[in-house]
Amino acid sequence: MREARLILSDGTVFYGRSFGYETETVGEVVFNTAMTGYPESLTDPSYAGQILVTTFPLIGNYGVPDTGMGSDGLPLFMESDRIHPKALVVADYSEQYSHWNAKESLASWLKREKIPAITGIDTRRLTKVLREHGVMMGQVVIEGAAMESQQTEQDYGSVNWVEKVSCKDIIRYNEGGNKKVVLVDCGVKANIIRCLIRRGVEVVRVPWDYDFNELQFDGLFLANGPGDPEQCGKTVEHIRTFLNNKEVRPCMGICLGNQLLARAAGANTYKLKYGHRSHNQPVMMVNGSGFKIHEPLTMNHEPLTMDHRCFITSQNHGYAVDDKTLPADWEPLFVNMNDGSNEGIRHKTNPWMSAQFHPEACSGPTDTEFMFDEFVKMLG
Repeated sequence: MREARLILSDGTVFYGRSFGYETETVGEVVFNTAMTGYPESLTDPSYAGQILVTTFPLIGNYGVPDTGMGSDGLPLFMESDRIHPKALVVADYSEQYSHWNAKESLASWLKREKIPAITGIDTRRLTKVLREHGVMMGQVVIEGAAMESQQTEQDYGSVNWVEKVSCKDIIRYNEGGNKKVVLVDCGVKANIIRCLIRRGVEVVRVPWDYDFNELQFDGLFLANGPGDPEQCGKTVEHIRTFLNNKEVRPCMGICLGNQLLARAAGANTYKLKYGHRSHNQPVMMVNGSGFKIHEPLTMNHEPLTMDHRCFITSQNHGYAVDDKTLPADWEPLFVNMNDGSNEGIRHKTNPWMSAQFHPEACSGPTDTEFMFDEFVKMLG
């Protein structure tokens, strides 16, 4: 293994060894505290333009599953058809892997997709630096390797990463389904589409800047994606047209979709200090939100009210909605129990809602997958 370094924009240097593709790159350095799910994280388009740091020390021990596509047009086990982070940084890469579903090692996959990776980094110290100072740009330097010309972005927020990861043409899934949903692809994870088609819905996946208002459909779905929502002005305009249409149809957003829906409604968004990227983010349903769940839970044989409903969620985002700027006819739906930031919004009278977290998980807890059921029920 060649010597490798991660150099942060504040001058801090971390030393390790290369175990991926031997090239140099730059990106926004972010950390994820999940204990499992590195294949899903690496193929999550929301990590485009970023250098992913895993705080769980042992990575690669269960290898990588089949990276091919299924008969439904979706990846068999991944969240997209390629790796999206600029680089991977871990504390301890396991050269030996063992899992019934593994087809190859993590290192061989990274090399095939030309993604650099560093092991031997003190990720605990690195995470503390990022928590103290906030996410920052970083550069991966590998002994004897050259910088690739297309990997020279020095300002993460100024790039429209959604445009880079969105589909270029309309793609249809489960044609002939009982309801038709237009999904705006800002960097959608495959399991969002899987969750919809499992519920009998036809999904019409359109590019991020496509004017979907010209189509005939029963509901609108706003997908996740990378980067600053301010870069998606065209998408916001199309969503605003949808909201102002006399024909009221259901809408649901996830992650970036939550931010785009809020901006279309008239609210503001802002960048978090170091974001939420993990499988254990607690959220609470906001008191008085009026959101109905068809199978209420109980505690000590007593029914739980909406005031008590809390969930553990999977998250991956660096921006949030300023719910204090929501118009009067909108309200928060969920709130983050750690920092109080917004985790979803809803319209008070119309069937429009969103979640900042990932109800489809993959990887992560599936506590909130019921939101897909609620969306499909709203379709009628």
